[in-house]
Amino acid sequence: MLLLLAFLFVAPGLSVMEVTGHYKYHLAFMMNIIRVFQGLDFVISEAKKYGVRLILSFVNQWNDFGGKAQYVQWARNAGAYISNDDDFYTHPLLKKYYKNHIEKVITRLNSITRVAYKDDPTIMAWELMNEPRDQADYSGKTVNAWVQEMASFVKSLDNKHLLEVGMEGFYGDSIPERKSVNPGYQVGTDYISNHLINEIDFATIHAYTDQWLSGQSDDAQFAWMERWITNHWQDARTILKKPLVLAEFGKSSRGQGSRDTFMSNVYRNVYNLAKEGGTMAGSLVWQLMAHGMENYDDGYCIVLGQNPSTTQIISDQAHVMSSLAQSFNQPH
Repeated sequence: MLLLLAFLFVAPGLSVMEVTGHYKYHLAFMMNIIRVFQGLDFVISEAKKYGVRLILSFVNQWNDFGGKAQYVQWARNAGAYISNDDDFYTHPLLKKYYKNHIEKVITRLNSITRVAYKDDPTIMAWELMNEPRDQADYSGKTVNAWVQEMASFVKSLDNKHLLEVGMEGFYGDSIPERKSVNPGYQVGTDYISNHLINEIDFATIHAYTDQWLSGQSDDAQFAWMERWITNHWQDARTILKKPLVLAEFGKSSRGQGSRDTFMSNVYRNVYNLAKEGGTMAGSLVWQLMAHGMENYDDGYCIVLGQNPSTTQIISDQAHVMSSLAQSFNQPH
């Protein structure tokens, strides 16, 4: 089974927002939303055809594709006072917009397959936000309250699919000594408390050592990466008692060192932990792209046809993880 993470930043909240201005603008705007959803319908139908399972993310921390900053702009346009983008987690109007968007997505009837998203097994999981961060409260408590509220809302609409937060894995105040595992700073989330919420089905971490440990050697970056993965695996196993997915990792082609060597080392670490039992569930590399998508290359782009050695590494990992999963499923 191939698993892909798809960011679902499609006109958040606009399905229920009032759009002011000229009728032609309103009509063109709504037609664009329809086209976006039709595009997503096609993605899901193609994924089903090829046996790909999807994780769909409702919104982005970052401004790419709009992100939470777009919600803030809409609320300000509606006359609301918003002090900063992190009000996304607490302001009633922003939370209303976000919930409206979630409901519109989850309840959508696919125009191609005629299956509602909430009933489609091609979608493996929903993600609340890609890499949530909160500069207004580094303890993680504000984000934790938001995760609890939004996770409960998602499950009220759809209790068939898995749900995850979208966390990078930074530790917060719930276990102070664990903060030493962070790369020298906090981001307003708490890996432990955020994932202990009952409605969250599995934990995630991300890792970008060439950004987080910029200037350090390849050996130092991988040593840190191994500690990062192993500590989170231990906590997922003993405290959270939930599966763990390394949901994003990569190495920029614009930096120093070998991406292939880095990926091979990470994959080996993931496989060795997965052999211990069901906690380490897998890993997703950032990011696979097709020919002609060069404008979206952030340095981490992997076009399979243009990177045969990297393609082989990814293929080998997929095969050994699949074989491992099959061995666990066999009667002993």
